[in-house]
Amino acid sequence: MTGAGCVLTALAQSTPRAGTVQELQVQLWAASCMACHGPQGRAEGTGLTIGGRDANELLGPLLAYKQGLRPSTIMSQHAKGYSDDELASIAAYFASLK
Repeated sequence: MTGAGCVLTALAQSTPRAGTVQELQVQLWAASCMACHGPQGRAEGTGLTIGGRDANELLGPLLAYKQGLRPSTIMSQHAKGYSDDELASIAAYFASLK
């Protein structure tokens, strides 16, 4: 499956929420995370469950990946694609999925 296909599949599996354009943008960013972290951030298989975790607990590692302070195979590349504020929004989104 292509990267775009994974994102579309994850987005289709997520529960859409009514909201502002900004909220919808965050959901789109989060959909790419769901390719590995599972629908609603509930990993299946080898992925890490991130849905429902505290936003600060998620944001800390994301910022560390972005800054190269935490070793990874792929997360540092993903995190570098977002601003700190965008990462905070993504972390808050997954924290809201209780």
